[in-house]
Amino acid sequence: MVGAGSWGTTIAALASHNAHTMLWSRRGELADEINSLHTNSAYLGATVLPDALQASSDLQTALAQADVVAMAVPSQGFRDVAIEVSKYVRAGVPVVSLSKGLEQGTFLRMSEVIEQIMPNNPVVVLSGPNLAKEILAGQPAASVIACTDESVARELIEIFGRPTFRLYTNPDVVGCEIGGVVKNVVAIASGISQGFGFGENSKATLVTRGLAEMSRLGVALGAQSATFSGLAGMGDVMATCASMQSRNTQVGVRLGQGEKIDNIVGSMNMVAEGVKSSSSVVELAHRYQIEMPICEQVAAVCAGKVSAADALRALMSRQSKSEFD
Repeated sequence: MVGAGSWGTTIAALASHNAHTMLWSRRGELADEINSLHTNSAYLGATVLPDALQASSDLQTALAQADVVAMAVPSQGFRDVAIEVSKYVRAGVPVVSLSKGLEQGTFLRMSEVIEQIMPNNPVVVLSGPNLAKEILAGQPAASVIACTDESVARELIEIFGRPTFRLYTNPDVVGCEIGGVVKNVVAIASGISQGFGFGENSKATLVTRGLAEMSRLGVALGAQSATFSGLAGMGDVMATCASMQSRNTQVGVRLGQGEKIDNIVGSMNMVAEGVKSSSSVVELAHRYQIEMPICEQVAAVCAGKVSAADALRALMSRQSKSEFD
């Protein structure tokens, strides 16, 4: 597992019950803490990790014997880390992306970045309603292993699945990734509504229309529409928008309460992917002539171009039309 944030550590902990698992941390002191105290206090508080989970700050050591590599690295640093990973990964070893973002400038999904850098390795995406602390606590949850090769996906279920963490296969890699990217933007919008003090009607409106935007973009990129009513679409949106564990929801709430985006981002020790991805989502939508008004307003707020209140007014004043246009 490359990346020792909350989600990478959680999935590594699950995998350690099924296979020898090594977790790579950029920081040596965090690797030492995981090995000696079996905690990751910076990201997961006092939660105790399995004794079997080992950590290293040396990437070559971590990858030396890897038969599967999973990457839980923020999207904006994903390419640089993937280049380093490629030096030590054997051809044919599946590479799993756990990251939910688009690369700025190229607007590539993380699976596309992996394919560019490691063309001889099967590419897999793990996505779904993934609030790390709940899953690590053993609360029942499910997610999706997206891969065009069904046999690879089923092998990975044996590694990452647990009695309380049910995994499904899905060949729609594009849809599962777009779902994960756009839901972060929708979560910021939902959080803004919450920060304004609005109730469930407002949140339901944003979530429902956000799902419509997600589906429009995904289908234009070649995804299957059914994916967006599944775990990597609707499921992920519901969990993220309902929980203050979500970093993107936290950002939105604070924006709705009047804080400036720079202050919010500067105060967080983990990345809220939707802040950077929002502008990339909008640019990608423009390329394909897809209308995404909620994402457009979130991107404008995150860029400091408009206030959250002005963004709300812009959305509510749009001309009415058929729900299905």
